[in-house]
Order: sequence, then C-alpha cells, then structure tokens
Amino acid sequence: MARSLERRSALVTGSTSGIGLAIARALAREGANVALNGFGDRGAIEDLRRSLAAETGVEVIYHAADLRVPAEIPELVRGAERTFGALDILVNNAGIQCVAAVDEFPDDLWRELHQVILDASFHAIKAALPGMKERHWGRIINIASAHGLVASPYKSAYVAAKHGLVGLTKTVALEVAEADITCNSICPGYVHTAIVERQIEAQAQVHRLPRDRVIREVILAAQPTKRFVTVEEVAALAVFLCGDMARSITGAAISIDGGWTAR
Repeated sequence: MARSLERRSALVTGSTSGIGLAIARALAREGANVALNGFGDRGAIEDLRRSLAAETGVEVIYHAADLRVPAEIPELVRGAERTFGALDILVNNAGIQCVAAVDEFPDDLWRELHQVILDASFHAIKAALPGMKERHWGRIINIASAHGLVASPYKSAYVAAKHGLVGLTKTVALEVAEADITCNSICPGYVHTAIVERQIEAQAQVHRLPRDRVIREVILAAQPTKRFVTVEEVAALAVFLCGDMARSITGAAISIDGGWTAR
C-alpha cells in the first residue's frame, strides 16, 4: 500500500526524544526521509537513527546543530537538502522550559529559551523557504503549546516565546499562501514527556501530595479530560497537516489540549 509521504523529506528539530521523536517516526512510517536533530548520547542517537531507518525503509540522518547558535541552523537545513535532494517538510519542535517569577527570571535563561523556541524557528524557516518556493510545495509545522494561546503564571519566557511562534506561523502562512506552502502551529496541552515527568516529581515534593493527585489536581488541573495528550496523537496531527488533504489549512493554531483552551 502506498504511503502518503513517499518521496518527501523532512527535518524535525528536537527529535531525539518526546514529541519530536514521535513526529519523526510517524513521518518516516508514511515514507518520508527524515533528518533528526537534538541533544543526547551520540551512541544512543546513532542506534535510534539506524533502528528507525531499518523499521521504515527510509533514509534517516542526524545533524547535531545547536539551535542556540544561529549560524548552525542554515547548515542544518542545507545538510538535509544535500542528502535528500530537497527539504519538503520542516517541523520546528525543539524547546526548553524554565519556571520562575517574572522579577526573578534569570536573564540568561530568558535569552536561551527564546533562542531555542522562537529564534531557531525563524532561522530554520528562512533557510527552508527558498527551496520550497522553487518547488512550489512545502509544509511547515511549528510545535507551539496551549501556552501559545493562553498564559500560566511563572512561565513568562515560555508563554512569550510560544505566543511569538504562533504569530510567526500566521505571518509566514500569509506570505507563502499562493506557493502551495502551508504553515501551521500545533498547540498541545500537557503531554507526558521527560520534561513533564520532572515537573510531576517536583510538584509532588512541593505540595507533599502523592503522584496521582499531583497529576490530576496540579498538572492537569486546566485540562478538562484529566488525561495527558499522547505524543502519538500530536504526531498523527502533524502527519495529516503534511498531506494533500490539508493544503487549505494554513496559518492555523490547532489545539490538541483536552479542552484546556475551550474554557
């Protein structure tokens, strides 16, 4: 049976774990060649790259670009283009988190968070668009957050960066609307990733509550379904947005948050 993204090529940032890895795996299973990017043990990443290629039969590469360094990002895109011949799909997923009151927020962490989430997305889009325009086809997906649409206390840098990412999405979509290039944001609620697991542990200590109550009463307090969004659900939405039936969806900020932003 034909796969929906056969002969397409994708770059997914922050794809050595979590949401990014789930998206990379889902794209590969649909036939797209995939460029991975992210931090981690190089041996483990190489094992991951080999196993994903063997499982899906597509070409999988890894690039260790540091998204905090703007000069490394165009080379990340060019590396995918050189290997695959083109870059059709760009997924800006990489992100970090820091929680602190605004008047206590560390300046260096504010800068780093914006470099990884917002600035790197801009530089990657800027580098990828010329090739997409030349081929008159492209799919850009920015992994924002429910925090790209609403705010929470003590997350000023993250909320500001994710709101900026949604705004960037809309602007890019308008600029390339006639070139058969779409640009959308996916806005997940709480997804059970390693970052969230660390938050659960920290909140359990702070509130002196058992794990199940922390999840329900603290972490998922704003999420009406009271269950985590899964990485596979986010990945399935990303795959759909890359397909031909999503060509009229552009400039959208699509919530997948268990009803969080419906309040």
